[in-house]
Amino acid sequence: MSNSEVRYAGFWIRFIASFLDTLFLALPVGILIYFLSDGNWFDFAQYQQNIQMAMSGNPHALDSQPHTSFSWEILFEISVFVITILFWEKWRGATPGKKFVHIKIVDTKTYNDITNKQAITRSLGYIPSMLFFIGFLMVAFRKDKRALHDLLAGTAVIYEVKD
Repeated sequence: MSNSEVRYAGFWIRFIASFLDTLFLALPVGILIYFLSDGNWFDFAQYQQNIQMAMSGNPHALDSQPHTSFSWEILFEISVFVITILFWEKWRGATPGKKFVHIKIVDTKTYNDITNKQAITRSLGYIPSMLFFIGFLMVAFRKDKRALHDLLAGTAVIYEVKD
């Protein structure tokens, strides 16, 4: 693939892919882990109470935060991390959301599949990208549409080339 054939995926298409991944990947994993934890992952009743207070206009709705279990949260994060990397491996740089919108993650220099090292670096790179959302907003302002986690891992998100 030559550089002139590459179409970088912009902010909104990547946002849609992430939303779909949350819906079809992270949410089912979260539901499974919540039930495996026998409801001990987080205090769902406190969430419901906070929502009711907020909807009634109570300015103190978020004063009391629900108790969460750190070990169940870590299990959730690791599960999503492993499943994401498995999808990248199986679908050549795509998760279900990316596959649905026809984009994929590639090595930024060769446009070939990413390596396991790049996949792990990119996944861990989401942590600094989330700080103030700036790492993700970079996509909207860069010509190559790369986020901070892409820069750290040497990856880019491009549209799949139709054969």
